[in-house]
Amino acid sequence: MSARIASIGSVFPEFNKTAVVSRDKGKEFADINSEDHKKAGKWMVMFWWPKDFTFVCPTEIAEFNNHYEEFADRDAELIGASTDSEFVHLAWRNNHEDLRDLRFPMLADTSKSLAEQLGILEDNERIAYRATFIVDPQGVIRWVSVYDLSVGRNVAEVVRTLDALQTDELCPCNWQKGEETLNV
Repeated sequence: MSARIASIGSVFPEFNKTAVVSRDKGKEFADINSEDHKKAGKWMVMFWWPKDFTFVCPTEIAEFNNHYEEFADRDAELIGASTDSEFVHLAWRNNHEDLRDLRFPMLADTSKSLAEQLGILEDNERIAYRATFIVDPQGVIRWVSVYDLSVGRNVAEVVRTLDALQTDELCPCNWQKGEETLNV
């Protein structure tokens, strides 16, 4: 990677991008921006995948969708993203059984500007790595995870980490929601 990955404690970059939000004719697209979650006072979980119409990516996207209610219950807006266009996202959703009923937006970073600012562009093809960012309601990055292009991530770990961050306390290794935090 040529750029430095945006790190914990830094402010998530401002953005305004088009996203696929529906398969309904005339309602497919909407603009999504960095202020949306802050205005709502919510957390944001933005996860990136390398390319549409590939093999590992839809397994992750479908798994995030399976956990959608868990993110919503935690006041977290879930946003999926890649450097593909909104038209490619829509075609993929229409074409792939596991992606038809997504409940979160598929953000199109066709300019690659947001992926570039986040430091997650792969050098050769300039596609996004499998990166996940948890951002607090003030827009501060609280967790970053980046995987190699060939390895799918663990969505349950993203939920667990969000739970831990929202306690605002010290959480030991393998901590799960409902367990005791550390008292020091």
